[in-house]
Amino acid sequence: MARGDALKMLQKTCGVTPDGAFGPNTARAIAEHYGLNANRGAHLLGQAAHESGNFMISEENLNYRAETMCRVWPSRFSSEAEAAPYAMNPQKLANKVYNGRMGNAAGSNDGFKFAGKGFIQLTGKDNVRAFAEHIGRDSLVDDPSPIADELAMDSAIFFFERNGLFAMADKGVTDSIIKSITKRVNGGYHGLEDRMDKTKKIYRWLAAT
Repeated sequence: MARGDALKMLQKTCGVTPDGAFGPNTARAIAEHYGLNANRGAHLLGQAAHESGNFMISEENLNYRAETMCRVWPSRFSSEAEAAPYAMNPQKLANKVYNGRMGNAAGSNDGFKFAGKGFIQLTGKDNVRAFAEHIGRDSLVDDPSPIADELAMDSAIFFFERNGLFAMADKGVTDSIIKSITKRVNGGYHGLEDRMDKTKKIYRWLAAT
């Protein structure tokens, strides 16, 4: 799938010109389509925009060099020599790091099949199954690819709902709330400044309507 295709699909669904550019009109259309107020829309879209490179990326990129793998998964790769067989091989790497957890069967292709998809990447068979049940599309367990395109935003909304992030968003668009939501999304505070900038900017767009 080409970069930005998922955003174009979302724009079409929300009734705006599918030009693949994320701006005020698209943000407002998404918020209106999904019934999100300014607080919820800003936090959701701010986090999703950061996670997806401004909605250009909706599928996990696992083309890693050995050095990068050692940094990202130090418990899996203790040396570059150990990581080298998995370098620039997304399928082999995904099955190495994701199998045996998150519902992915050991010795299967589940790790690659259920690698991260969506604007806030949904990863693992258990998470995909939960999302499939939530929206009534059991077929996603057999073929999760729609999560990377037509369902990229729906899966992000599911993540927010499942993790109680909309309730946190209702408390306001402040530095402390953005930081707390970032911890839930990222597991840490990677890219916090950009997440804050995006969330506050989108809030201004939505609050102005």
